[in-house]
Order: sequence, then C-alpha cells, then structure tokens
Amino acid sequence: MSITKAAVINALSYVDDPDLGKDLVTLNMVDNIEIDGNKVRFRLILTTPACPMKEQIKNACITAIRHFISKEAQVEIDLTSRVTTLRQDGNSILPGVKNIIAVASGKGGVGKSTVAVNLAIGLAKTGASVGLIDADIYGPSVPVMLNLRGRRPHVIQVNGHNKIEPIEQYGIKTLSIGFLAEEKQAIVWRGPMVSSALRQFITDADWGALDYLIIDLPPGTGDVHLTLAQTVPITAAIVVTTPQEVAKADVVRAIAMFQLPQINVPVLGIVENMSYFTPPELPDKKYYLFGQGGGRILADEFDVPLLGELPIVETIRSGGDNGTPVVLNNNSPAAEAFMQLAQTIARNIAIRNAETAV
Repeated sequence: MSITKAAVINALSYVDDPDLGKDLVTLNMVDNIEIDGNKVRFRLILTTPACPMKEQIKNACITAIRHFISKEAQVEIDLTSRVTTLRQDGNSILPGVKNIIAVASGKGGVGKSTVAVNLAIGLAKTGASVGLIDADIYGPSVPVMLNLRGRRPHVIQVNGHNKIEPIEQYGIKTLSIGFLAEEKQAIVWRGPMVSSALRQFITDADWGALDYLIIDLPPGTGDVHLTLAQTVPITAAIVVTTPQEVAKADVVRAIAMFQLPQINVPVLGIVENMSYFTPPELPDKKYYLFGQGGGRILADEFDVPLLGELPIVETIRSGGDNGTPVVLNNNSPAAEAFMQLAQTIARNIAIRNAETAV
C-alpha cells in the first residue's frame, strides 16, 4: 500500500493535543508533509517551545501512522513551535509581544524577583524569545541578579523615533529602573513619576518580537499595578507566595486586586517559593521548614492552578547575589524546578489562549 498525504492527514487526525483536547489536524499543527516511498516527513508545530508533552505527542504521531497506514513507515518529525497569542495584529502598544505575564506578590521577601528572573531565563532556554521588565521601582534587583551592575541602556533610532534599547543578558532582553540610578542612590519618587517611568519602559523601548514579556511588579498593591493594567493588555498574572499561614492574607489581597474592575487581569496561578529544603547529601529528602501545603490550599480556594513548588537552597540565593541565576546551572535540582515551572507556565498560557479564543 502506497503512502499518501491524505492518509497521513487522516492518521494524524486521531492524535490529540493532550492539553487542548483537539486533534493536531484541526489545530493546524501539521504541515510540510513529504513522502518518499515508505519515508514520511512532516513538521509538527507546537503551541510553545516549552511544551513538556512534545515527546509524548511525537511518539503518538509515529504510532498513528504505523497503525493506520503501514507498520513499515519510517517517520521523521521536525518539531517547531508557534507561540499562541490572543492579541490582534496592529496593536499600538508592544505590537511584537505575544504574551505579557505579570509576576506579583502580596508582600516583599517571598522571592518574587528571583522567580521572575529565573522564569524569564528558563523560558528563553526552551527556545522562546523573552523580555523582562523590572517594574519594582523602589527595590530594583534585576541588575544585580543578571550581573548588569553599572550598565546603562542606549537610545537608538527606530523609524525616526528615539527608542530605549533593552540590554541583553543570558538570552533575554531586560530593562530596569536600576539601570537609570546609581546603586546606592535612594529612589524617592511620587506615584506619577513611577507610573511615567513604567510607561516609558513599555511604550518607548524597542522590544521587538517576543513570545513572552515578564513584568516583575513591586510587592503589594499600588500605582504601578494600576498603571500597568491600564497601559498594556496583560495576558495573565502569577502570584508568588511562601507556605506560611501568615502569607495567606497577603495573597488574598493580591488576587483580589487583579479581580478589581479597573484592573481585571486573569490570575494564571500561584507559585509557592521556599517550599522545602533538600540537603545536598540527601537529595531524596524534603524538609518543609515553613509548613507544607499553604500554596495548594490557596490555589484550591481561588480555583487556580498551583504552578510550582520551589525549594529553598543556598545556590538560589548565591546565584542571585553573584549575577548567575540558578536556572543557568543545568545539573542543579533547583534549576530543574525552575525549568519545570517555565514549562508549566508556558503550557497554561497556551491552554488559556486556546480556551479564550473559542
């Protein structure tokens, strides 16, 4: 029996994307089908390069072709991705940015910026194009965490207009108020000045084409959050917390803020930081220093996913202090935890985009 393109399409119509619940053909995830005797080659377009199910989907395609067409078929699949977005063409604000993700916390000290920085680099390591705005005006930490102390962004000409050029480091583009002030200089700004600075980072910077733009918000609630919501169409927000019971009220306030009519930003889920401690000499042990299950209880209460539980280990702290975020260390269990978080967030963004677009 000769293999035809029609037969290949029919076979692949029995393979579903496990997240989106529809078959690959209906989702337009298959193209460039080539056939040479028993050899079948095609391109499989995933919804994100961070897709954790890519091998499962790939194997399901091979199985379907051999089951429905020929056991002798030699199948070669070119995996690629096209990150989905709900934004329409022609957006005047950040026109090349597909998804804008706000990282927030109810209070300071929960590791929000650590999560934002490692998340951005983790997404970039999967092959996505990523930007990071440090909107934590009063406590900008991104220059330190990305080993960019003392750096200043340049102004370039784009289509006859002056634009701020984000600084590139570790595969991501970034801007921070910390680039515009001396490290030991106190940033004492009133609300309107803060809002103006944030708008400049959004409207007067040349971000280019990005799959994800991560915005590290100040802790708590305030002018920056309102300015952001009124300036850009945020895809979703992520709330970072710690396991303690005392953190619950702060998370409740943060989620309630995003639900206000004047903000109205969907909460993608909760990230529990400092969840457990694993000693290097006992890699299979987890010690829950600050209690266990606080993040999951909150996620269940607000009917949102618990996106990840991140460990408290010395390498995360030292990586932030010396400007080499832990996610860069491929052999680190902490890096693996951040990579899993990046994959989970990309996956949930793709699911949300698909469900909202219906």
